[in-house]
Amino acid sequence: MTSTPHRQIRSMTGQGHASRSSSQGIIAVEIRTVNNRGFKCILRSPDSLSGFDSRMEGLARSLIHRGSVSMSVSWKRPPSESMPQIDQELLQSYVKQLKAGRDAIGVDVMATIDLAQVAMLPGVIAPAQSDQRDNKLLWQEIEQAVYEAIENLNAMRDQEGSHMAETIRAECDTIESHLEQIGVLAPRSVEVYQNRLESKIKKLLARHEVEYSKIDLLREIQIYADRADVSEEITRLTSHLKMVRGVLGDANTADPHTVDSGEEKAKEGEPTGRKLEFIVQELLRETNTIGSKASDSEIAAFVVEIKCAIERMRELVLNLE
Repeated sequence: MTSTPHRQIRSMTGQGHASRSSSQGIIAVEIRTVNNRGFKCILRSPDSLSGFDSRMEGLARSLIHRGSVSMSVSWKRPPSESMPQIDQELLQSYVKQLKAGRDAIGVDVMATIDLAQVAMLPGVIAPAQSDQRDNKLLWQEIEQAVYEAIENLNAMRDQEGSHMAETIRAECDTIESHLEQIGVLAPRSVEVYQNRLESKIKKLLARHEVEYSKIDLLREIQIYADRADVSEEITRLTSHLKMVRGVLGDANTADPHTVDSGEEKAKEGEPTGRKLEFIVQELLRETNTIGSKASDSEIAAFVVEIKCAIERMRELVLNLE
């Protein structure tokens, strides 16, 4: 059986860009992402590419699972299309007619002819090949540029996510260490309670010269022991920490029945942030239960430390895809 490598954990924050030059012109794409509970895309593109907007957003949605995405796409036409074309024959015809009209009216009227105004006349200036672009080829270039920009984006997000995953693992180690201490202290707290309760009862009954039944005392101690027992919470917390490592893809926590299967491989690309958010909530719930049960000051101190570690984890998890 082979071991499972750490699953790639990806941050929701990053940026990437790409550009492509071809016979269709120059396409430039820039993408920025920040954390968001769902997927949100803000697309900025020129009017000349508006027909591709839905496809560009759909492509981004298929490659980015969570986050607020700002995508900017620009297109520079090929040199042959970069300048508008002037119909020289039509321009000369307009000027000739205007001169004839000026001579007919008189020198004092329309003494000069403004070529800028003439150029605004119908048909003088028109795009040379703007209506001859190949939309199929143009979309292929746009699609590839978006792919490359997202690849660069993910490279940055993967690097940041790896650092975040290591920090989360360290927090899990911290929590486990505190849980071990609580596991040692919990039985001792019952013993301390027993001694304290027995001492108080003896002093109280001695004043009134009354004997007490040890059975009643033991029954009261057992009630306290059951109420203060945190073994189940420790077990569940340990299980949740194992789930965190499993989501992160740690090999020693993987299900042996799926380690070598295609199912496990397919899960590597799934977003992990939502799963970890839920597990962190469960970690906090179990920790609060321990805090409400324990009356020992040392246990209470460890509970505070665990809560701090969980909060640090939560801040990281909220920025994972």
